[in-house]
Amino acid sequence: MPAEVSERSRIMDAAYRCLATSNGDGVSVTDILREAGLSTRAFYRHFDSKDNLLLAMFRRDSDRVHAELESAALAAGSPTEALRAWIEGYLRLTSQPRRRQRVLVLSSAELMRAAGYADERTRSMIRLQDGIAEILRRGLDDGSFPWAAPEPDARAIRAALTEAFAEQMSRSTTVPAAVAADQVINFAFRALGARRPGETGQ
Repeated sequence: MPAEVSERSRIMDAAYRCLATSNGDGVSVTDILREAGLSTRAFYRHFDSKDNLLLAMFRRDSDRVHAELESAALAAGSPTEALRAWIEGYLRLTSQPRRRQRVLVLSSAELMRAAGYADERTRSMIRLQDGIAEILRRGLDDGSFPWAAPEPDARAIRAALTEAFAEQMSRSTTVPAAVAADQVINFAFRALGARRPGETGQ
């Protein structure tokens, strides 16, 4: 029902605001409900526990990101363009202030302590890898990626991509996100045997 959806979203959005302003300190269900202007009864209509709420927040944002990446890949004119859009879109999250803040909140110590967080993160990484593998299968079929072994290559590209993502989020690199995306793309294209624009076959 729309009212229930709205109530659930209000709680999740309030929890995000509390986490964003907590400076790493824990937040309580009471804090979240005060921010949302809702009752304990409303909370337990939607969530079994605070951990359940935190995981739902992580899953909601993860699903939104993957939906955006999948949409961009489908809209691309070729597998090479789709892979480029996927990698650029994922690393762009680290350079857009609002999205970067959401990533920081949803990878905070408070989230990581939630029971089930590791499983949710694994689920997100599998979906990321599966999306890349689907692009590689398309590229293998049409000759864009003649050397592709979709599943193992998707795993390698996902590893390179998530490592670049972690470096951007930790600011342990001076490489801008757009340059990091180009580096991952160049690595992937070389490994897959993708032709550069303007190249012709032997």
